Amino acid sequence: MGDPDLTPAAYDFVAARRRLEAKAKSAAEKLTSIEDAAARVHDGDVIAVGGCLFSRTPMALVREVLRQRRRGLTLARNLMCTEGEFMMVAGAVERVVTAWMSIGLPWGVSKIMREYVEGGKVAFEEWSHLALGLRFRAAAMGVPFLPALTMLGSDLVPVGGMKTIDDPYTGTRLAAVPALFPDVALLHVHRADRLGNCQIDGYPHMDVDIARGAATVLVTTEEIITEEETRRRPDRTVLPGFVVDALVHVPFGSYPHECYGLYEADFDHFEEYTGAINARGAQAVADYLGRYVYAPPTYADYLDLFGGERLARQQRQAKELVPGS
Repeated sequence: MGDPDLTPAAYDFVAARRRLEAKAKSAAEKLTSIEDAAARVHDGDVIAVGGCLFSRTPMALVREVLRQRRRGLTLARNLMCTEGEFMMVAGAVERVVTAWMSIGLPWGVSKIMREYVEGGKVAFEEWSHLALGLRFRAAAMGVPFLPALTMLGSDLVPVGGMKTIDDPYTGTRLAAVPALFPDVALLHVHRADRLGNCQIDGYPHMDVDIARGAATVLVTTEEIITEEETRRRPDRTVLPGFVVDALVHVPFGSYPHECYGLYEADFDHFEEYTGAINARGAQAVADYLGRYVYAPPTYADYLDLFGGERLARQQRQAKELVPGS
């Protein structure tokens, strides 16, 4: 399942705090191109992806990282989805860190993950969903670990090299869940102003902790709003601009995954995708990458492959879930 020794950089909170303290916290405009944003990902980086499963996946950023042919990456996400399969087949990742990998229950555990992990092509480091959240929370807090009960008594404890400690007050045995400080965070949000102040509708998942613990934070947004609008509702800003390093305006930036309230996930597309994998295995994903990642020169060209009518349908389906719409 992977090397049980944790990478020192993952939990070195002193180095991480110094790195974050030295980081420029500019109030300047953060808007840039998707190519420039993705160029800030380097070979060998630990990348943490926001959202969850097929919810608010930063697909435009993932696609551009693949187009720039990054290698040796570690990909961390609470519940991993098609982005993990893309990166495995593209040869971009050498390790994945997650609690589960699939599109969702109807499709079962990822067959691509099984093929690549069981074949020794990619290391798989499994944590419980709570434990991975605590790893990001520890990073956001700037501490080396958080004490918890999660995973104790399970076979997952040795997989990632987690240690245990005795509670100094009660003597109870606890898990010492180590921090995970990402080199880069890839996030997608509903709206942001040009300074990088970001708002998320619905459940924010682990995005805030991922952003606060990462050295570099790259964000795509569905909508650009004015600073005046940000000031009018300051309580809606979940990511302050000084945390964000690069911001890109990308409508439908999660498609064919969903963005809560704006467009529904394209389940028909998922069926086509998984059906092809059932028939041809990893070659189907390689063909998919050729058609949807490498061939279209821009993200707009990528969306054109789905067509405006299909995108509009997914928008209507998302609005049907909103009370009073």
